[in-house]
Amino acid sequence: QVQLVESGGGLVQTGGSLRLSCASSRSTFRIETMGWYRQAPGKQRELVAQIDFIGTKNYVDSVKGRFTISRDNAKNTVYLEMTTLKPEDTAVYYCNARNMITDDVSWGQGTQVTVSS
Repeated sequence: QVQLVESGGGLVQTGGSLRLSCASSRSTFRIETMGWYRQAPGKQRELVAQIDFIGTKNYVDSVKGRFTISRDNAKNTVYLEMTTLKPEDTAVYYCNARNMITDDVSWGQGTQVTVSS
């Protein structure tokens, strides 16, 4: 069954902002590492941002200072706040959950982000 549901994608102009949300139905959300990945046409999927269960965050260099990942364990939701968006940020963004004990992984269905120039 679907365990991760993304929302918040859309079309935005260069310099604009979007907030992506990923709602998880996984019972182990609180102890999982959550990540946002993206895949642009013709390119490999890449990790954009990651947050572990104690709140440690990592970002790919290209989004540092512009994107912020956060989590709300009370809502079983992870967010990606994206600011100063660029055309090269255009991609399908996927939510990922990884149980670091069992290595069980889930992916969301993806949400399209398009940044117009």
